[in-house]
Amino acid sequence: MREFVVVGHEAPTTAEFSLDDLPGAGRLDVLCRCVTAAFGLSHDFRDEVRVRLVLGDEYVVRFEGAELRHLRPDERSAGSLIRGALEARDGAIGAMEATASPGVHVGTGDFESAVAAAAEMGTLVELHADGDPIVDLEPLDDVAFVLSDHRNFTDAEAAVLERAADECRSLGPEPIHADDAVTVAHNYLDTDGFEAY
Repeated sequence: MREFVVVGHEAPTTAEFSLDDLPGAGRLDVLCRCVTAAFGLSHDFRDEVRVRLVLGDEYVVRFEGAELRHLRPDERSAGSLIRGALEARDGAIGAMEATASPGVHVGTGDFESAVAAAAEMGTLVELHADGDPIVDLEPLDDVAFVLSDHRNFTDAEAAVLERAADECRSLGPEPIHADDAVTVAHNYLDTDGFEAY
């Protein structure tokens, strides 16, 4: 299983946003591209993937590849699923999530709780431009990558990762967009550490 936890610092926490202006909705376009990058292949779909989007440190939208339906390779499609999750958020009570559509769940939660849940799955890897090169890390079967949207991790988020992350890794010599980081991380694992094609 591969998991991606993406924090959306300015992302909306209500469904009151336009699918025609995802960048204007707290840069929700970045999170949408991360979702499509996590699951999409050319004419195929990755079903052994999970994505957790942390929205405004209030809600966590969880996508489960094995259950997911209705995701197409465009930002608007992912945005529609996120909006549907936020419409269902009142059904999330305490630790119980609400299911918005097949494979899309929403619950109350913050960055720390999302990271803790991801850490239970396997090795937790913070993706950061200042991390050690990922090529020095043996490819892992069960791994959760934690990354930020268009902003850096806050000091509080960095402190959470300092305690929780098993590794802090960089994907290359130059900082890249979050959705590109998801694609490169997949490629690193797909190719056994860029060794097998």
